[in-house]
Amino acid sequence: MAEERINGAPAAEGPAPSQNFIHEFIAEDIAPGGRCAGMQVHTRFPPEPNGYLHIGHCKALIIDFGSAEKFGGICNLRMDDTNPAKEDTEFVEAIQEDIHWLGFDWGDRFFYGSDYFDKTYELAVGLIKKGLAYEKEFPINWCRAWPMCVSSRRSSSRSTGAM
Repeated sequence: MAEERINGAPAAEGPAPSQNFIHEFIAEDIAPGGRCAGMQVHTRFPPEPNGYLHIGHCKALIIDFGSAEKFGGICNLRMDDTNPAKEDTEFVEAIQEDIHWLGFDWGDRFFYGSDYFDKTYELAVGLIKKGLAYEKEFPINWCRAWPMCVSSRRSSSRSTGAM
């Protein structure tokens, strides 16, 4: 039997390397004895509805929807609408159309991240109270010099002791 070659080099002994490490991890996890044995694969695709999908989104949605499909699971479509007042339904509808065009469907599992803001906040406060998380406060002058700091954008009188 002829020896297979990759880039002109002799093939390595043993099984061929996987082309998809994510699927390897999923298969290992759901296999008998795996940490998720007997469970259904459940993924989610969380685009921000503030523009149209680009190639990076397409790669991610194929991983999310495709992995669920390959392993007989389901995939949620959850709009990551961090500022619902500024989101445009044009983008939500375009994202949905593009996902369908690529051959995927989310069934009845269409959600908005903003639907969970209050619950997420409550959970964060609970973690803080249990000592499992904390809120980091930065000096206001330090925040002005670092644009990623959100503390500078809120009133200094608004301090809840949580997120």
